[in-house]
Amino acid sequence: MRKYLLSFALAFMSLTAFAQADYEKIMAEKIAKTETSKTAEEFQTLTNDFQRIGSKESSKWLPPYYAAFSQIQKGRLLMRKGNMQELDEIAGQADKYLSSAQNLAGADNAEIHLLRKMAASLRMMVNPAQRYMTDGAKATEELDIAEKLDPSNPRVALIKAEDIYFTPEQYGGSKTKGMEMSKEALAKFNAYKPKTTLDPNWGRTELEYFISMSSK
Repeated sequence: MRKYLLSFALAFMSLTAFAQADYEKIMAEKIAKTETSKTAEEFQTLTNDFQRIGSKESSKWLPPYYAAFSQIQKGRLLMRKGNMQELDEIAGQADKYLSSAQNLAGADNAEIHLLRKMAASLRMMVNPAQRYMTDGAKATEELDIAEKLDPSNPRVALIKAEDIYFTPEQYGGSKTKGMEMSKEALAKFNAYKPKTTLDPNWGRTELEYFISMSSK
């Protein structure tokens, strides 16, 4: 009986290890695609992929986190093209995924608060004049929380630099200051090490492109 129980335990451990390896492989492949996707359709496909992974791995916070991230990247892409009519719906979907991620990871996760900031910013851009005091304030609040939780986070520094750079001077923005902050963000990227291979590590490519374009 003892031998049978030992064999069963070893078999269960092997299956669990295999499932974990399979999960990490699939997640790594999908996360890599968040860096190479260039269309709204590709980001929507990634959102759906991460959602399916999350339905199978319901105890892990990273699948809903990356589903939210993919939605936000879709929204940022549409925003840059001047397509604002879908941003409310996109931000709502991102917030739904972020609520799931936060329920699993806890309230003190800087990465989740940073994405909440980015979702609120998308909402604000639908009508900045009307929404600055609501969604704009929410974005500022979430960014402040993220920075307090993880001051060395390079993604927080990246988003702060972009905000300053693209904000008109009459509202407190500065291209010079934004560029200085972007270089500080790059230094943080150089020193940063994610906790695991799947933990958030996005932003360096965007930052380096931003610096190169702004320097021309």
